[in-house]
Amino acid sequence: MSYKIVSLNDQGLGICYVNDKITFVDNVVVDDIVELKIINSFKKYNLATVTKYIEKSKRRVDEFCPYYKECGGCHLQNLSYEDTLKFKKEKLEKILHKFANIDIDIEMIKSSKDKKYRNKITLKIENKKIGYYSSKTNNLVEINNCLIVQDSINNFIKEINRFNIINGEIIIRSNYNDELLINIISDDKINIPSFDNKKIIGIVLNDKVVYGQDYFVELINNKYFKVSYDSFFQINRDICSKLFNIINDNILENKNVLDLYSGVGTLGINVANKEKKVYGIEIIKNAVLNSITNASINKLNNCNYLLGDASNVIDKINDDISVCLIDPPRSGLSKKEIDVILKMNPKQIIYVSCDPITLARDLKLLKDCYIIKKIIGLDMFCYTHHLESVSILESR
Repeated sequence: MSYKIVSLNDQGLGICYVNDKITFVDNVVVDDIVELKIINSFKKYNLATVTKYIEKSKRRVDEFCPYYKECGGCHLQNLSYEDTLKFKKEKLEKILHKFANIDIDIEMIKSSKDKKYRNKITLKIENKKIGYYSSKTNNLVEINNCLIVQDSINNFIKEINRFNIINGEIIIRSNYNDELLINIISDDKINIPSFDNKKIIGIVLNDKVVYGQDYFVELINNKYFKVSYDSFFQINRDICSKLFNIINDNILENKNVLDLYSGVGTLGINVANKEKKVYGIEIIKNAVLNSITNASINKLNNCNYLLGDASNVIDKINDDISVCLIDPPRSGLSKKEIDVILKMNPKQIIYVSCDPITLARDLKLLKDCYIIKKIIGLDMFCYTHHLESVSILESR
């Protein structure tokens, strides 16, 4: 029996109905007609895989990656890039309506490069085989090239075996100048080879520097950022630049600004030239040290950084805060952090989010006190179901 795919869910899985039960299907697009095999059946839904394509949708395009069906990382590859943007726009709008009763037209900002855009990857190594774990499994998909990462990273993948890692993990980061920072996590006896004509700026093994240094310098919009091997930094340099511009264009000026989850200080440093003071709060020590350095190398003397949980260190700030910049992890804000923000009562909140569901949850708690002026989606993670967004809120 054949089934028609009628829509996609938030994770990009196809939706059809088998005996009136909602069924989620991988590797399909809207209007595909397929035969299925149910691989898991639950009380309210099924999970299925395609056994045969009866009629392929006109929306479907050929995937560009040979690992597409096994890896599951870039699972929207069977759509055109423009259709992936439409999917993300509709996804964000639906989630905001469903979970926060917010109805707003989302503008989507595209990435200037939809391939070769990632400046960081994490590869697993098992029995000297190198690759990614297939989506939602620990099954290794062996690769020697990834089409969404920078050339400098791909050129290094073929060198990994020289380390003689049997089992472990390797994180490769590349900056604006194609310099590489390597972080290895393994219990094996590692060989540190020499790399001629490679821009290897540092190698860290199990949190210890074994070659060069444990950081590199990134450049975004004429601002320099020292980034340690364990510090967060946006993975798409182009979208990061556009995010900086959006914040600069919308932020209140000549105010005291609090940068929550400040990381290496990017968002606060980005706006510091037009503000009275910037305070950053971050829980990772290396990131705070990076922030202090980054303010210095950008010749800013109005930036101050605090190490710790926001609810514990917020009282150390004596100035009234008018603007709160927030860029939390996927888990979003805790109730305690929202209470801290509401007590602080800033005139403006700029909330950068990488998860629409936690964004909707948090905006629902903030919207009684704040007007949501605009929400902009940014395609930080091309061909995946993930998206970045920035919300501009003003006090009621």
